[in-house]
Amino acid sequence: MTETARTALDTRLDTRKIAYQLPQPGGMVPDIFVGGALALDGDERDWVPQSADVAFKPLVLCVSQGYYVNILRVRAAGVLSRHRHSGPVHAFTLRGRWRYLEHEWEATPGDYAFEPPGETHTLVVPDDVTEMATLFHVTGGYTYVDPYGQALGYEDVFTKLDAVRRHYERIGLGAAHADRLIR
Repeated sequence: MTETARTALDTRLDTRKIAYQLPQPGGMVPDIFVGGALALDGDERDWVPQSADVAFKPLVLCVSQGYYVNILRVRAAGVLSRHRHSGPVHAFTLRGRWRYLEHEWEATPGDYAFEPPGETHTLVVPDDVTEMATLFHVTGGYTYVDPYGQALGYEDVFTKLDAVRRHYERIGLGAAHADRLIR
């Protein structure tokens, strides 16, 4: 085929619908796809219990960069925790309502909140809410504190990963089932 013929053929082809033809960058980690990620009433095995009324659904556990993305589900009203963040947090409310004692706003479905590094706040689910679900992207960790800032415990991507592995092992999926979410 001559160069002129190839150019004429190329101009007639719609290349927008042709998949990328070159290799991906060397060393690139694989993508993660979680079907039904926002299915709040889906497979109960996806939810890792933290207490009788609190569970989370892990979506990404990025141990190489120190962040995780999960959906937090709370099925009871009350004070959940007081904690200080070491990194930024992005929150998207999916169901129910919640707030922080330290702020005037209340998050409802469709709302977005940014929590800056260093902030300490107390998460509360109002008395008339039977279920709250919020997608959180947490970078770094957070330290549970008393009202005066004394550390009581902490949570980060590694403690989340440990909880996910224990849960998957306990329900028969095996601890390695968590590997699909790790980057």
